[in-house]
Amino acid sequence: MNRICELFGIKYPVIQGGMVWCSGWRLASAVSNAGGLGLLGAGSMHPEALREHIQKCKKATGKPFGVNVPLMYPEIESVIQILIEEEVKIVFTSAGNPKAWTKYLKEHAITVAHVVSSSKFAVKCEEAGVDAIVAEGFEAGGHNGREETTTLCLIPAVRRATQLPVIAAGGIGTGRAILAVQALGAEGVQIGTRFALTKESSAHDNFKQLCLTLNEGDTKLLLKKLAPTRLVKGNFKTAVEEAEARGASIEEMKELLGKGRAKKGIFEGNLEEGELEIGQVASLFHELQTVDEVIKELIKEYRDINLSHLAF
Repeated sequence: MNRICELFGIKYPVIQGGMVWCSGWRLASAVSNAGGLGLLGAGSMHPEALREHIQKCKKATGKPFGVNVPLMYPEIESVIQILIEEEVKIVFTSAGNPKAWTKYLKEHAITVAHVVSSSKFAVKCEEAGVDAIVAEGFEAGGHNGREETTTLCLIPAVRRATQLPVIAAGGIGTGRAILAVQALGAEGVQIGTRFALTKESSAHDNFKQLCLTLNEGDTKLLLKKLAPTRLVKGNFKTAVEEAEARGASIEEMKELLGKGRAKKGIFEGNLEEGELEIGQVASLFHELQTVDEVIKELIKEYRDINLSHLAF
């Protein structure tokens, strides 16, 4: 058992990303029941909806699960209070300063991990007192770090910068990839895209089916003047590319983005007007699977490759 399994009380060091509009109680509980760590995505839930998902997740699994909380969430105080009231044991924080809430969460016996995109922020996490670090590379879907550092470069840099357990994220969707990042110094992985495209994900079927047809190069990191976001090809991606090419201002980009566009695309399945976010690794997968099938496949491939003693 490695440090990640021990820290979270799980069988496999596989964490499901807390993705907006994908990571509801069905997905999180399925991942936990299969031996990984499921995370609810608080970023797309109003506080009371989050409470409902936590309660349903408790009923659906007796295994550990957690909640991913973007620290820039507008109702962060309400969310934190719900986590305490519902006795959530594991919280992954992102998109903000880990010093803001880590001490308070740990005072309530909550294990805290924080997502970073650079070794500089990994050091700040250790100073803030988090229990583990998620190092997420440029390949990931959704919001990305401005540094645009790839997972292959980020993991060894973060490993060198901190003594904390490191969880690799960004572009990981196979057993081979798990073994690769382990060789670079990671002790666990966080997988978003592959779980977003499972039957238990709360994403709309239109979105899933589109992503399961993607080829290499069909996603691109855009919206860099706002918050860098990896988008799937489509009308909105094209509109963003055209606006950025002509040097649109931050105000223009905000107006183009508007409100609720990610919900429209990912959750409601509007592929024409929605903001469609997915990672580069989506191009490897073309079949809608269950969570149980995905985790069994990940572990089998990892073990088969690990035991084969491949040599250069």
